[in-house]
Amino acid sequence: MAARPATDSRTAPPAPATGPLLAVDGLKVTATAGAGGPVPILDGVSLEVGPGECVGIVGESGSGKSLAMRAVAGLLPSGTAVAGGSVRIDGQEVLTLSPRERHALRGRRVTLLMQDPFTMLHPQLTCGRQIADGLRDLDGGNRRRPGRAARRAAVKQRLAEVGLGPDVADRYPHELSGGMRQRVAAAAALAGDPELLIADEPTTALDAASQGAVLDLLRGLQRRRRMGLVLITHDLRVAFSACDRVYVLYAGSVLEHGRPDELESDPRHPYTAGLLASEPSVRERYAELPAIPGSVPAPGSRGVGCPFAGRCAHAAEVCRGGPVVLAPPSGAGPETGRMSACVRIDGIGPSLAEPALRRSASPEPRSEPGSEPGSGRASAGPPEGDAALVATSVDRTFRSSAGDRAALREVSLTVPRNTVTALVGESGSGKTTLARVAVGLETFDGGTVSVGGTALPAGRRPGTADRRRLAEQVQIVFQDPYSSLNPLRTVGATLREALAAAAGRERGDSATGVAELLGQVGLPASYASRRPAALSGGERQRVALARALAARPRLLICDESVAALDVSVQAQLLNLLASLQRAEGFAVLFITHDLAVVRQIADRVAVMHEGRIVEQGTPADVLDAPQHPWTQRMIDALPRRTETTGGN
Repeated sequence: MAARPATDSRTAPPAPATGPLLAVDGLKVTATAGAGGPVPILDGVSLEVGPGECVGIVGESGSGKSLAMRAVAGLLPSGTAVAGGSVRIDGQEVLTLSPRERHALRGRRVTLLMQDPFTMLHPQLTCGRQIADGLRDLDGGNRRRPGRAARRAAVKQRLAEVGLGPDVADRYPHELSGGMRQRVAAAAALAGDPELLIADEPTTALDAASQGAVLDLLRGLQRRRRMGLVLITHDLRVAFSACDRVYVLYAGSVLEHGRPDELESDPRHPYTAGLLASEPSVRERYAELPAIPGSVPAPGSRGVGCPFAGRCAHAAEVCRGGPVVLAPPSGAGPETGRMSACVRIDGIGPSLAEPALRRSASPEPRSEPGSEPGSGRASAGPPEGDAALVATSVDRTFRSSAGDRAALREVSLTVPRNTVTALVGESGSGKTTLARVAVGLETFDGGTVSVGGTALPAGRRPGTADRRRLAEQVQIVFQDPYSSLNPLRTVGATLREALAAAAGRERGDSATGVAELLGQVGLPASYASRRPAALSGGERQRVALARALAARPRLLICDESVAALDVSVQAQLLNLLASLQRAEGFAVLFITHDLAVVRQIADRVAVMHEGRIVEQGTPADVLDAPQHPWTQRMIDALPRRTETTGGN
């Protein structure tokens, strides 16, 4: 990535600040749309970000991470309002600014980089146009756009700064990979040269290599510009590898704060310890991942005292008696910045610092003795036998006016019954295309595909009768359950429809069948009357899984189905899926970019790169001794903790 010349006044670092770049003190936000009056969402959040410092904010969905930073940027959603506290950027109070002044602040002093670059990028505008729209020159205090040639040159510089060539300026977002779109979104967000960049889950949907590249990009830009960076993430590995300091939020309150190495090695709050225990390991497989029971309480249902008390194994009466107060734990002076809100930390601290109670699974099998790792991993894998999925030499090319793109090239893969096969690879490598072929949503040009003994025709989609037979053999669970569930239908109606579609396979009467399905995925029968909007992300994904299991398929395809979930909810879903798979005996094709998840759940793993399967074997083989350069690159790109280099 090329840095812009030091003579470019737009990239000159700001004058050294006498205090923090961002100071949030006692921020309170309430929901105002309810009939019962304002309901607290954020309850006195305080945090600081120094110039040239990267600060992480971690916590489960519903903790208030994004809402706090939207309040900083003046982008609170309708139905919410600031109810107290202070937000200062370089000493300037921003909560008292007029809407026009707050609008002028965004892009010039503070800007947001969203999780999904499609949220930020207009699909009908070229990438160059969208970067150019944010460019501004300062001329005697009057903001004006530069000329066309200057804008083109500036866009080229901005693309080079994020590691992209000038040709990207003339391309549209849909023509780019996920990682490239995120880079363009970063270039657009930084076009106004803000002093503070807020990155909200910028790497959630990316593979390890793209994730590492985006993190390196953001950190490099932040250091060169001496810009403040707030990284919102539910991925502890990302926070610990990229941030100088980390705040742990839960139910609208900060429960712990400190350096990444301190939080990782010596958590001083049970919530932090629970998140760490739920994190899967890429090096070791566990018999079961510990998961924090329950979920984040909704606003309005949070009692007095520690909001985590209802889920905490160490909770006592004292935890429910007073407000949450951050204070230095024993042995940490105020000058260290280490803070905890646990009133019992002095008594329970040693138990939190002990290794989590995680039992290692039995040793993972490796390749058969005498097999050649290179040829064995490039082959179709285990014998077909009574396989749930057999793909042999499958090709698929997408043709358009912009040119042809080969999505699948001679792909051969076998998924045996009663096993979990993980499919990993970068964005655009062909993983989802293969999954869509297997469920009949996508055609293929050549080769053979058989699902549960049902052969799929090449060159066309299955007919009505074949689709019905195929639905009995294979079901798919997508990454975003909210988009795959009808928001107007209750959970019960959705599951009754799925049961009725499973011709001759209903579980007794519909009410009993719905209750059985909900119980199977760990949800109470009363959830049948709820709609998707009333469920958490993890609960919606459980409903999506229950709908897929209604047909009792021989093959279940999970396409990044835990990628966007919090680490504890992810652990709950992985444990549930493993338990169901063992009990029901179906096969799973598990598509993921998370190699730690692969280690925990898969019996075999196949690696895709540029439409080809380049390596496959057991997780122990592939993850511990990768043979293909792309596999090695993915492993090398896994987040690792860096030395703190903060500006404070």
